[in-house]
Amino acid sequence: MIERTIFNADHEAFRDSFRKFIEKEIAPHHEAWEEQGYVDRAVWSKAGDNGFLCMTLPEAYGGSEADKLYSVVQMEEIARSGFTGIGFGLHSEIVAPYILHYGTEEQKKKYLPRLARGEMVGAIAMSEPAAGSDLQGVKSTAIKQADGGYLLNGSKTFITNGWHADLVIVVAKTDPAAGAKGTSLLLVERGMPGFETGKRLKKLGMKAQDTSELFFDNVKVPAENLLGGEGKGFICLMEQLPWERLQIAIGAVAAAQAAIDWTVAYTKDRKVFGQAVAAFQNTRYKLAELQTEVQVARVFVDKCCELVNLDKLDTATASMAKYWCSDLQCKVMDECVQLFGGYGYMWEYPITRAYADARVQRIYGGTNEIMKEVISRGMGLGGR
Repeated sequence: MIERTIFNADHEAFRDSFRKFIEKEIAPHHEAWEEQGYVDRAVWSKAGDNGFLCMTLPEAYGGSEADKLYSVVQMEEIARSGFTGIGFGLHSEIVAPYILHYGTEEQKKKYLPRLARGEMVGAIAMSEPAAGSDLQGVKSTAIKQADGGYLLNGSKTFITNGWHADLVIVVAKTDPAAGAKGTSLLLVERGMPGFETGKRLKKLGMKAQDTSELFFDNVKVPAENLLGGEGKGFICLMEQLPWERLQIAIGAVAAAQAAIDWTVAYTKDRKVFGQAVAAFQNTRYKLAELQTEVQVARVFVDKCCELVNLDKLDTATASMAKYWCSDLQCKVMDECVQLFGGYGYMWEYPITRAYADARVQRIYGGTNEIMKEVISRGMGLGGR
């Protein structure tokens, strides 16, 4: 195996610390959280108390000014453990950075420390019942009022952290006739009249992740809650997509490696026709193929992590990582379930839950078909 060089001793010490947090605060409860459909709110507070939320923020806003590789470590450990109910990544590395990069000083002071402490849970509301990967198709509207504020109407679906969310970055049209240029971002807080959280959605996998619908019925959003400037929403979304999509690739590779490790251990122990399953050539060759592909993916993703840490990761390359690694993750899970035989279909086995959890990776963050469109346009192969 190729030695990984992107992490230093401090990163690995952090890995050990966060792994212990997982073992103490997440592992004993995750099965129950899957049954109830959401994680207990207390885990957010505990993560905040331990400094595990919004680590890359400046100290002035409650963070520790950590580089993004600390976040990579955290994502890998959550994926390696298979604890997909934990929505720390979206909260810390999508919601908080939007406010840091595009927010006013007042917005930063108001929200970022509370997000870092786990007092507030953050979500971002892009997808709608009729608009998923096509963000230009958003129908929610935020019409400017005489007092300078906005009247928000619309609905969102498939919103990660949506049921727990205290603060939601909502993508809406402030000028419905202007297409992408009429898209803006609004900071909407729990408790605003007209803002309601819908039911928690029952999903194929990621059963402990509180994915929900959100509804906005004449929500009065004050002018100071506009994020990034009127009509600037689409630009903000495009600027943040490389890091968001790389996060999916990071989790995909870590989850795929975990699946291989579980399968190697299982096939060494499981006996069929008087010998270990691992003794059969088919098993050994299949696992060798999967390990090779995951090693290739890891080297590529590690290079992307280096680039993103230097703010040099471009959209096309991030799209390559997202599409390739999530496709590979699903392939690895399917092959490993097969090697587990009947036990690979039993929910009590981590490989079974990982198989179900993996499928959405090819859909969210922009479907893999959209990733190929982005890549092809980067090659000068424009569509209509």
